[in-house]
Amino acid sequence: MDDTSLIVEQYRVFNEAKERFIDRHFQTNRFYFVFAFTLLTACYVFYALSPAIVPMIVTAAFGIAVSILWWLNIDSYQVMIKIKYAKILEYLETKLPEQPFHKEFEETRKLNKAKNMTFPDVQKGFAGLLFFVFLIIFSASVVSALNYKNAVLF
Repeated sequence: MDDTSLIVEQYRVFNEAKERFIDRHFQTNRFYFVFAFTLLTACYVFYALSPAIVPMIVTAAFGIAVSILWWLNIDSYQVMIKIKYAKILEYLETKLPEQPFHKEFEETRKLNKAKNMTFPDVQKGFAGLLFFVFLIIFSASVVSALNYKNAVLF
């Protein structure tokens, strides 16, 4: 096997690994999205069906934690995709006659410089929005618990 064939095979294997990693990233985002909206639904159910405040506080606190973890997870995946996969694929492409991903990355960088919103920006937007929603629910529940001496806590 000559050097070019070996590089093409490495490139193919690494590209497949990158695609599997991106698929895991989407599955992880789907998990956080569903879990956060389940917690949000639970907050609504607690509010609608029960005068108890502590379940709202606990659920909102979990929602805040999930939102923060989701945001950090998005950052983590993006760093891994950009450094571990994109940089290595670009390096392998320098050894090949054609460089399709390098061209794609150049075009993507041009778009990003034009301040276009990327998919990770949208994901972070959902995580941030849910963080503030849960923070408002948490704060309102704590204020209610402190303001009303006769509030039902449990």
